[in-house]
Amino acid sequence: MAALFPFRALRPAPDTAPLVAAVPYDVVNTDEARALAVGKPLSFLHVSRAEIDLPAGTDPYSTAVYAAAALRFRALKRDAPLVREEVATLYVYRLRSGAHEQVGIAGCYALDDYDSGVIKKHEHTRRDKEDDRTAHMLALRAQTGPVFLTYRASVDVDKLGSSAAATAPLFDFDAEDGVRHTIWRLSPNDTRTYVEAFGRVPALYIADGHHRAASAARARQELRVAPGVLPCDVFLAVAFPDNQVHILPYNRIVRDLNGLTNEGFLAAVKVPFDVSPGTSPPSRRGEVAMYLAGRWYTLRARDDSNRRPDAIASLDVSVLQSRLLDPVLAIHDVRTDPRVDFVDGGRGPEALEQAVNQGKAAVAFSMFPVAVSELMAMADVGLIMPPKATWFEPKLRDGLLIHEL
Repeated sequence: MAALFPFRALRPAPDTAPLVAAVPYDVVNTDEARALAVGKPLSFLHVSRAEIDLPAGTDPYSTAVYAAAALRFRALKRDAPLVREEVATLYVYRLRSGAHEQVGIAGCYALDDYDSGVIKKHEHTRRDKEDDRTAHMLALRAQTGPVFLTYRASVDVDKLGSSAAATAPLFDFDAEDGVRHTIWRLSPNDTRTYVEAFGRVPALYIADGHHRAASAARARQELRVAPGVLPCDVFLAVAFPDNQVHILPYNRIVRDLNGLTNEGFLAAVKVPFDVSPGTSPPSRRGEVAMYLAGRWYTLRARDDSNRRPDAIASLDVSVLQSRLLDPVLAIHDVRTDPRVDFVDGGRGPEALEQAVNQGKAAVAFSMFPVAVSELMAMADVGLIMPPKATWFEPKLRDGLLIHEL
């Protein structure tokens, strides 16, 4: 069963929370982070992406960046200011985006559960990204952005969030992207009730934030010095019920056609796929929308009696990889090949069309989203999904609730 721990959050005051809150560090590159932080001295991007305040071209993984992050963190504590709660508590965190709403519980979750598999994973992590966030946590002695967890909806847990939402919130603001972030601080009695309710949740699933969780586990190895539950034995996360979680597709753009002309490439695509005129996004699983030379096509994989696809191999992103990206475009590993890039489904087909029409890509692929139930079923049996298979939206914000180590 899942263990949930209240904590003494370091947080901004309610009036400065909108100025401090920032997009997760890993959804923007350095240039995008720098642009978002212009004219916003309290933005947490100065801490989470500290290279934006160093000379252009600074290696974002250099020791100078982690030193700058620690310096900016200390300055933000003073200037925002950031205050530490007097008592350990839990929080209810609600996200609203248009008609979509999801309500989760923010607190600390056990790294022992992460190690034992009570908290389940569905993707591999990269060592270089783990190195980055581990160094960041150790430099700040803090976890500054929450992991996004999900769980199979529980009546006992979910009704608690509804009661909390009837009280006055601690934070309530609209971010620049239109997402409304509302956070309630729970009373000691409600905190105890939540802890007991989560003790009956059999498993949690990492939806978004595998590298944050893995880095917390590595930082623990550096900081563990005494018996008992220490701050480094848990990690900051928000857990949402699965029936509220919203997964968008993670689309692909490819910069060149591996030496083929548009006509030659289309002919090669027609070998493993049935190709017909189409639109984006795809209407159902088993279809991929492709944008090439100003036109959308629908791709459906041809039957192959020699193939025996398992749950992973039958995913649309796997089929696209094994039958087209790898054999036709020579993209063998989408995690490392610079010729492929990814566009979250929230940007719509227009972003894919623009990339191709402006010559930034030669071809684009629009995917059908993976279902939450599929993700959880695969994690239950220890399967690892392909890279860049899911995009969770809306995103949590960094800097609102900080867990000091």
